[in-house]
Amino acid sequence: MTIEPFRLDIPQPELDDLHARLERVRWPDELPGVGWSYGVPRDYLKELVAYWRDEYDWRAEEAKLNDWPQFTTTIDGATVHFAHLRSPEPDATPLLISHGWPGSIVEFQQVSGPLSNPRAYGGDPADAFHLVIPSIPGFGLSGPTRETGWELLRVARAFAELMDRLGYDRYGVQGGDWGAGILRELGRIHPERVVGVHLNLIPGAGATAEPTEDELAPLEPSERERTIASWQRYQAWVKDRQGYAELQMTRPQTLSYALTDSPVGQLAWIVEKFKEWTESAGRPEDAVDRDQMLTNVMLYWLTGTAGSAARIYYERAHADYWGKPIEPSTTPTALADFAHDNFIPLRHIVDRTNNITRWTSYPHGGHFPAMEVPDVLVEDIRAFFRTLR
Repeated sequence: MTIEPFRLDIPQPELDDLHARLERVRWPDELPGVGWSYGVPRDYLKELVAYWRDEYDWRAEEAKLNDWPQFTTTIDGATVHFAHLRSPEPDATPLLISHGWPGSIVEFQQVSGPLSNPRAYGGDPADAFHLVIPSIPGFGLSGPTRETGWELLRVARAFAELMDRLGYDRYGVQGGDWGAGILRELGRIHPERVVGVHLNLIPGAGATAEPTEDELAPLEPSERERTIASWQRYQAWVKDRQGYAELQMTRPQTLSYALTDSPVGQLAWIVEKFKEWTESAGRPEDAVDRDQMLTNVMLYWLTGTAGSAARIYYERAHADYWGKPIEPSTTPTALADFAHDNFIPLRHIVDRTNNITRWTSYPHGGHFPAMEVPDVLVEDIRAFFRTLR
């Protein structure tokens, strides 16, 4: 039950080791003119590695993270690291925010201030939140996990215990990627405690089989168009983009040797997703801040949790509930649908298992909206929870 204060202070020898590794990279060959189609281009990665080695300032980024009050506690045998930002507004709504893969708590640096202290950002004090921002067990500062079985339902139960230890009986939740899956389940299994679930992704909400004419016929024209587009995007995903997930859900240990030994390997494995899953024209920095992206990578590298984080894919795929239908959630749920995310969610599918009370589609932003379009995400969260006060 003990909650201990935590402060990041990476020993200098670890940073020196990283710098030395970045000095002696063994670069692979590359086909000419293929761009991003085979993966991260070598010239781009060489440029990014040079910046990481010579210009990026971990100590400055470490200090920014330490501006957040941080803590650790042990839940169900796992270390759970979290930031806890209490709002200056005494009547603020408690809100737990969760990242996914390949993200981290770094994602929420730009939204934490406006959400916890709207008065300081020209907002309405009534929209304030007490923020709890945990690292998922196995990820970064909550890793590595030490036993099997850390799938999303177990994480959801651990987060419920965390909020209980912090004294929050009723609270909201917000998440994307794995955070969306975890927190949707938290709202489903604890509707008496979770006042609302705000998501920027709903797992399993797209078209995973070609829609038939009979399936399309009863849909409104706009939903028919989205269904066809969703199926087309899913086909592209299966053909070119899901290899990382297949590997992490089947052989995360084998993968971990490469990513834990090579910082450039770890960088490429993550940066590729910031390119493919965002509204970027040609490189990830078109959509997200370069230093923030590197700090996210650093949390995986410095903690050696590439394999531990990947195991959540394996654990879900091997859980006894995998592939089985879930009970519908009764908790009020909002979706912020960003046009450049991986999948196009479909309302007629989402409504089967979610109590959707707000659905807003945005033309800009992708898989990491807290980094890409933070102001839009903040306002959508505020607007949803206003309806629940």
